[in-house]
Amino acid sequence: MPALDLSRSARKRQAIMAAASTLFLSRGYDGTSMDEVATLAEISKPTVYKDFADKQRLFYAIVLATTDQMDQLVHLVIDALSETDDLERDLTVFARRFLTALMQPQVLRLRRLVIANADRFPEMGRAWYERGFERALATLAAQFQRLADLRLLDVEDAVMAADHFVGLLLWIPINRVMFTGDTPGNSETELDGYATAAVRTFLRAYGQR
Repeated sequence: MPALDLSRSARKRQAIMAAASTLFLSRGYDGTSMDEVATLAEISKPTVYKDFADKQRLFYAIVLATTDQMDQLVHLVIDALSETDDLERDLTVFARRFLTALMQPQVLRLRRLVIANADRFPEMGRAWYERGFERALATLAAQFQRLADLRLLDVEDAVMAADHFVGLLLWIPINRVMFTGDTPGNSETELDGYATAAVRTFLRAYGQR
């Protein structure tokens, strides 16, 4: 197949996925049809079905494609804590960036969408969690273990420590948004406060004595 055809095919697939993402995130799974995806993508319905046999497979592709975004969080963890001469300062900077990344409206809408369909598509929900958030947690746990080996943290279970840290950081702002359905309205000062409080509480529990 000529390179031009491959490029055209790739562009069509991107258009389909972009249209589907817009519709799924705004209308949900049940509120989206393949006809609407084709119309928004400005691509024929047979072409949509050629790339994606049905709406479920298209939905899976949309959701699982977003796990690539977690690469940014993984690199954020590595870059922020790979070297430090002031753990509280650097952990606070990381906490603020991590919180900002997870409070993006697009990320929150996707989180709601996955949760809303977890009972219907448990394999998809599990794959999204394992490839995305769990991978970021595992990277954070590895960094905490490294810091413990350097005697900068007092950690017996690095995975639990990572869960505790993220829980301290996200519990208030994420739950507020997820339960109320509001878009993020936290000010810069509020987010700074959440990050600072989470780090100080974490270091009281896990800081070297």
